[in-house]
Amino acid sequence: MRKYFGTDGIRGKVGEFPITPEFVMKLGWAAGRVLAGDGKGPVLIGKDTRISGYMFESALEAGLSAAGSDIRLLGPMPTPAIAWLTRKSRAQAGIVISASHNPYEDNGIKFFAADGRKLADEVETAIEQELDRPMVLSGRLGKARRMADAGRRYVEFCKSRVGENCRFDGLHVVLDCANGATYRVAPRVFEGLGAKVDVIGAEPDGFNINAGCGATDPEALRRTVVERGADLGLAFDGDGDRLILVDDTGAVVDGDEILYIIAKYRHETLNGAVVGTQMSNLGLEQAILALHMGFHRARVGDRYILEMLARENLKLGGEASGHIINLNLTCTGDGIISALQVMEAMQVTGTALRDLKSGMVKYPQKLLNIRLENRLDMASYPELDDMVKEAEHELGGNGRVLLRPSGTEPLLRIMVEGRDAGTVDTLVQSLASRVETVLQKHA
Repeated sequence: MRKYFGTDGIRGKVGEFPITPEFVMKLGWAAGRVLAGDGKGPVLIGKDTRISGYMFESALEAGLSAAGSDIRLLGPMPTPAIAWLTRKSRAQAGIVISASHNPYEDNGIKFFAADGRKLADEVETAIEQELDRPMVLSGRLGKARRMADAGRRYVEFCKSRVGENCRFDGLHVVLDCANGATYRVAPRVFEGLGAKVDVIGAEPDGFNINAGCGATDPEALRRTVVERGADLGLAFDGDGDRLILVDDTGAVVDGDEILYIIAKYRHETLNGAVVGTQMSNLGLEQAILALHMGFHRARVGDRYILEMLARENLKLGGEASGHIINLNLTCTGDGIISALQVMEAMQVTGTALRDLKSGMVKYPQKLLNIRLENRLDMASYPELDDMVKEAEHELGGNGRVLLRPSGTEPLLRIMVEGRDAGTVDTLVQSLASRVETVLQKHA
């Protein structure tokens, strides 16, 4: 088990180890040594809009320079933009300063390799090994400069991802940018393709990222779409790699439904199968199978979806939270590009969003979180496996039960899914109570 890296980089509360200026500076040095030290090529640094991003940008810059890496500073940019720009500009690596959907008090550091993909486990391990060594200056200190045209280049790339001659004239869309990294580029993309665009959540002040807005809280978007008579609403998270939609009635369309819409529209180009996760709704699996396509489940987390896509030579995957990965179009999960695919399907087929999702019927699903003091090794609690088997037996083969530690937060997630909402609710509450009893006994 790695000491610092989780499923999505290194993340935590600002000022608490490891999310401190001292650690992040040494992390920059260690990453420079492994990925790009001594003049191998530049490293891109981008960030979201949280106030601590300024501090950690400077810390990373200092560490990378000490390792001999040149730096290109992008400023506030979506995570997928940094992934794409890393590959397009032939940088040695890309670094994102962001805690994604978390509140402003948190922050984190994510890395992309030269190909725009997440780092392999062995590369993260090599960086951790460097962190345990004394920090020494390179004989060639790196230089830093701004990449002034990063936003324009990414906007043009996104616009190029829709079909030839496809425009969104006549579509009215509301964007909720979560006061985060998409607040500048997202409106330019959709306006540039002819849509009528209203924008909320686009006034970041360093503290309001994800606060009562965005993909994790689409209530304001729901109201705005209905009040303004829009065709749909798009909610991004703080760093722009997640997408949640709202249809013209104000109903939320989650990542499972988005994945189904794109799979149905693009099924001829998808190599015959789609990748979801352990948390993907059973209704999604059944709807994909009804399209005569295969459905695979990866571990939760976009890195594991990417791994399975590569292993199975597939193109499309995603999860209910709104991470959608389409390798036909880009190299990582991208909220803006996912939205463009849905809007293209609406425009080309002349179908409203509420009707595009109608081929998928979701099973009732309930998720509860239990907060943990430390990371949990499930192998040390065999009684939890017995509880899962008992609960699945109660569902009679018409549902699923999942217990899993979060990869980004100190939480144990309990998910129950079945045909009957009442049974699901009763079962998840009973499981949560029993799990807490077991954890307290072992404490």
